[in-house]
Amino acid sequence: MEPFLSIRATMAALPRADVDTDQIMPKQFLKRVERTGYGEFLFHDWRRTPDGELDPNFVLNKPEYRNAGILVTGRNFGGGSSREHAPWGLQDWGFRAIVAPSFADIFATNCTQIGLLPVELSPKEVIWLTELAQQRPDAEVDIDLTAQTVTAEGFAATFEIDPYIKHRLLHGLDDIEVTLQRDPEIADFEGQRPGYLPVAR
Repeated sequence: MEPFLSIRATMAALPRADVDTDQIMPKQFLKRVERTGYGEFLFHDWRRTPDGELDPNFVLNKPEYRNAGILVTGRNFGGGSSREHAPWGLQDWGFRAIVAPSFADIFATNCTQIGLLPVELSPKEVIWLTELAQQRPDAEVDIDLTAQTVTAEGFAATFEIDPYIKHRLLHGLDDIEVTLQRDPEIADFEGQRPGYLPVAR
């Protein structure tokens, strides 16, 4: 996956708590076998009116937020089903980081597995960024993973992240790439296995 070092981008604000993965990526769109192409289904039901038309009042349908690279949202974002399709859809839409007071554990893990950065800030800090995004859609925010900082004009905050997850994000390492780093050791182990046991092909 692509390494995540830092991002400078505008924000889209979705100030709702307990947004679950069925709202992020509804179940009827989980039939695809690819990991791409989910962006068009992101927040599908919220983005549309009862007659199926795009709702011009929903934040992601507003032209000034279409290219936002950071989503700012409420507490416990990503609860419910552990479906990986939710972070896939967020990333496919164009988000590279999500800022919230808290995340569902499995959702946050699924995000870091694809290089999508979940950033936990205090509720007060999230409210400040939410208001900035709503009042100034063109305002840019810097998120620096190395320094673990979030900065904007008149704003500065730090965030915590597990050191191992940080290392993997900085170096673009998913589970497969971590395993491949040990390929010589795996080959050596397999070479010493008795012939009557299965071997890797």
